[in-house]
Amino acid sequence: MLLAAIALLAIPAVSMLFGGEFVWSFMDFVIAGALLTFAALTIDYAWGRATSRNLRLAAVAAILFVLILVWAELAVGLFGTPFAGS
Repeated sequence: MLLAAIALLAIPAVSMLFGGEFVWSFMDFVIAGALLTFAALTIDYAWGRATSRNLRLAAVAAILFVLILVWAELAVGLFGTPFAGS
């Protein structure tokens, strides 16, 4: 799971080297890494604690949904909180 988080972070890093599509600061990588690491560890914990397949899938779906909502809020200010990006 943690290798998947690192691989996801490598996408914008490589894109920044070869093109101008992504413009991330060091703190953007730190925050994205923390979010992805927390999500990966939470999914791993929920996967081990859940007893049925359906419960596992529901837990993973809920964790990924929350991850996407937090990521969208930090990126574009989906809900207009003070944590939204400028």
